[in-house]
Amino acid sequence: MPAHVRKGDTVMITSGELKGQIGEILRVLPDKEQVVVKGLNLVNKNLRPTQQNPKGGVITKEAPLHWSKVSPVVDGKAVRVGFRTQPDGSKVRVARHGGKDGKVLSVVFGPKSK
Repeated sequence: MPAHVRKGDTVMITSGELKGQIGEILRVLPDKEQVVVKGLNLVNKNLRPTQQNPKGGVITKEAPLHWSKVSPVVDGKAVRVGFRTQPDGSKVRVARHGGKDGKVLSVVFGPKSK
Protein backbone atom coordinates (compact mmCIF):
# COMPACT_ATOMS: atom_id res chain seq x y z
CA MET A 1 0.00 0.00 0.00
CA PRO A 2 1.39 3.43 -0.85
CA ALA A 3 2.28 5.88 1.89
CA HIS A 4 0.11 8.94 2.51
CA VAL A 5 3.16 11.24 2.21
CA ARG A 6 5.83 11.63 -0.46
CA LYS A 7 9.16 13.39 -0.90
CA GLY A 8 8.58 17.10 -1.52
CA ASP A 9 5.22 17.28 0.29
CA THR A 10 4.64 20.16 2.70
CA VAL A 11 3.54 18.56 5.96
CA MET A 12 2.44 19.56 9.46
CA ILE A 13 3.54 17.64 12.53
CA THR A 14 0.40 16.48 14.34
CA SER A 15 1.77 15.20 17.66
CA GLY A 16 4.68 15.49 20.07
CA GLU A 17 6.70 18.52 21.13
CA LEU A 18 6.93 19.78 17.52
CA LYS A 19 3.13 19.74 17.04
CA GLY A 20 1.88 22.39 14.63
CA GLN A 21 5.20 23.03 12.87
CA ILE A 22 5.32 22.89 9.08
CA GLY A 23 8.16 21.69 6.84
CA GLU A 24 9.01 19.91 3.60
CA ILE A 25 9.77 16.19 3.40
CA LEU A 26 13.38 15.53 2.36
CA ARG A 27 13.32 11.71 2.48
CA VAL A 28 10.84 8.91 3.03
CA LEU A 29 12.15 5.71 4.63
CA PRO A 30 9.39 3.18 3.81
CA ASP A 31 11.07 0.16 5.41
CA LYS A 32 11.11 1.97 8.80
CA GLU A 33 7.87 3.93 8.17
CA GLN A 34 9.70 7.21 8.82
CA VAL A 35 10.17 10.60 7.15
CA VAL A 36 12.83 13.30 7.42
CA VAL A 37 11.38 16.83 7.50
CA LYS A 38 13.54 19.81 6.53
CA GLY A 39 14.48 21.99 9.52
CA LEU A 40 12.50 19.98 12.10
CA ASN A 41 13.42 17.36 14.73
CA LEU A 42 17.03 18.57 14.84
CA VAL A 43 19.65 16.59 16.77
CA ASN A 44 23.34 17.20 17.47
CA LYS A 45 25.78 14.59 16.17
CA ASN A 46 29.32 14.35 17.46
CA LEU A 47 31.89 13.65 14.75
CA ARG A 48 35.03 11.73 15.58
CA PRO A 49 38.33 13.19 14.35
CA THR A 50 39.43 11.87 10.96
CA GLN A 51 42.27 12.70 8.59
CA GLN A 52 39.95 14.99 6.59
CA ASN A 53 38.60 16.66 9.74
CA PRO A 54 41.35 16.37 12.43
CA LYS A 55 39.43 18.34 15.07
CA GLY A 56 36.17 16.41 14.76
CA GLY A 57 33.22 18.55 15.81
CA VAL A 58 29.47 18.71 16.32
CA ILE A 59 26.92 19.00 13.51
CA THR A 60 23.16 19.57 13.66
CA LYS A 61 21.02 17.42 11.38
CA GLU A 62 17.41 16.36 10.92
CA ALA A 63 16.39 13.07 12.55
CA PRO A 64 13.59 10.87 11.19
CA LEU A 65 10.01 11.00 12.52
CA HIS A 66 7.40 8.27 12.28
CA TRP A 67 5.17 9.04 9.31
CA SER A 68 2.01 8.72 11.40
CA LYS A 69 3.02 11.99 13.11
CA VAL A 70 2.82 14.06 9.91
CA SER A 71 -0.03 15.06 7.60
CA PRO A 72 0.06 16.93 4.28
CA VAL A 73 -0.98 20.59 4.40
CA VAL A 74 -3.70 21.93 2.09
CA ASP A 75 -4.88 25.55 2.46
CA GLY A 76 -2.91 25.91 5.72
CA LYS A 77 -4.54 22.91 7.44
CA ALA A 78 -3.37 19.34 7.98
CA VAL A 79 -5.57 16.94 6.00
CA ARG A 80 -6.12 13.22 5.80
CA VAL A 81 -5.23 11.51 2.53
CA GLY A 82 -7.31 9.16 0.42
CA PHE A 83 -6.70 7.37 -2.84
CA ARG A 84 -8.97 7.51 -5.87
CA THR A 85 -8.85 5.68 -9.20
CA GLN A 86 -9.62 8.02 -12.08
CA PRO A 87 -11.75 6.95 -15.09
CA ASP A 88 -8.58 6.69 -17.24
CA GLY A 89 -7.11 4.11 -14.83
CA SER A 90 -4.64 6.38 -13.03
CA LYS A 91 -4.47 6.36 -9.25
CA VAL A 92 -4.20 9.69 -7.40
CA ARG A 93 -3.80 10.89 -3.80
CA VAL A 94 -6.58 13.26 -2.74
CA ALA A 95 -7.04 15.47 0.32
CA ARG A 96 -10.03 14.58 2.49
CA HIS A 97 -11.90 17.63 3.81
CA GLY A 98 -14.60 16.73 6.33
CA GLY A 99 -15.57 13.48 4.64
CA LYS A 100 -15.73 14.77 1.08
CA ASP A 101 -13.05 14.34 -1.54
CA GLY A 102 -10.96 17.40 -2.21
CA LYS A 103 -7.89 18.55 -4.04
CA VAL A 104 -5.66 16.07 -5.93
CA LEU A 105 -2.25 15.99 -4.21
CA SER A 106 -0.31 13.83 -6.68
CA VAL A 107 -0.51 10.93 -9.11
CA VAL A 108 0.54 7.55 -7.67
CA PHE A 109 0.71 5.93 -11.12
CA GLY A 110 -0.39 7.02 -14.58
CA PRO A 111 -3.19 5.83 -16.85
CA LYS A 112 -3.26 2.23 -18.01
CA SER A 113 -2.41 1.73 -21.64
CA LYS A 114 -4.80 -0.29 -23.78
